[in-house]
Amino acid sequence: MTTGKRQLQPKNSANVQAHLQANTQADVLAETLEIIEPLCAVFRRKLKAEGLKYTPERAQVLHSVLSFEAPFIAEQAMEHVRAAGFGVSKATMYRTLRLLMDAGIVQRVLVTEEQSYYQVTYGKTPADLIIRLDTGEIVVVDAPELIALRERLCKEHGLVAKGHRLHVFAEALK
Repeated sequence: MTTGKRQLQPKNSANVQAHLQANTQADVLAETLEIIEPLCAVFRRKLKAEGLKYTPERAQVLHSVLSFEAPFIAEQAMEHVRAAGFGVSKATMYRTLRLLMDAGIVQRVLVTEEQSYYQVTYGKTPADLIIRLDTGEIVVVDAPELIALRERLCKEHGLVAKGHRLHVFAEALK
């Protein structure tokens, strides 16, 4: 008789695929929880330092902000929070975004004449942007060579990089 945990092995290809899919979903969920939990703790510490409470509305704003993959505007986050059934005012949204920025979780990445855009930066690789001046579209680009350049330049100057921001303003060829 053996003791210990036994891992079940799927017997056919459909079971193998389901097994892999379930494990992948579990891995993704675990990774997401690893990111959300520390952010929640970071935000709670910031609020406590400011003498503020971690309210359900602030928690929902944090949850909403974390759901955006690309830069977002405050109104999009507010719609997301309201769709979840929380009544949040514009003032609460902007105050909470300010607190999230002060906590280092969110960064204002772009300010146009009409609008400010935000993105989650805590624990993430910097997102570089191409801003279409003709359409207003914001395209997130992945440029790992910029990170290598940033690291090399900082090292040459005896510095440690804490992040970077690149915004390319462009329009269609005419």
